[in-house]
Amino acid sequence: MISLSNLRPQKGATKNKKRVGRGPGSGYGKTAGRGMNGQKSRSGYSKKRGFEGGQMPLVRRVPKRGFTNKFKKEYNIINLDSIEKTGLDELKVEDFFKTKLARNKRAKIKILGNGNLKRKVKIHAHKFSKTALEKIKKSKGEVIILEGEKN
Repeated sequence: MISLSNLRPQKGATKNKKRVGRGPGSGYGKTAGRGMNGQKSRSGYSKKRGFEGGQMPLVRRVPKRGFTNKFKKEYNIINLDSIEKTGLDELKVEDFFKTKLARNKRAKIKILGNGNLKRKVKIHAHKFSKTALEKIKKSKGEVIILEGEKN
């Protein structure tokens, strides 16, 4: 009968700790498994992050060029000809993702003036190019700029 007083781990589940530096009979005596000479055999050795044994580290071998602006504003670019193909009379931000015109959910939406609009469309977006604004107004459409963005 198993009870809390006689619980034991399964046979082979536990191992004894490796006791190094305890004489030749243990198999880990004398050099304690560290080998003969060299930096790693000494006491106080600690490997620095990225250290490759004196070889020029990868961080220093790889060329460093360019600059990434972490404040860069990203936009989903949508042209008027693709808006014309949707056939919708009003396009809100969600509609751009539903129709797969925009893919990056974190980026804002910018409308460019490539193509023509043959019908009246109400478009909600963060930014519009000058030609897009002209073409939308020419087709008697409406423009709604979101989140106080300057055009």
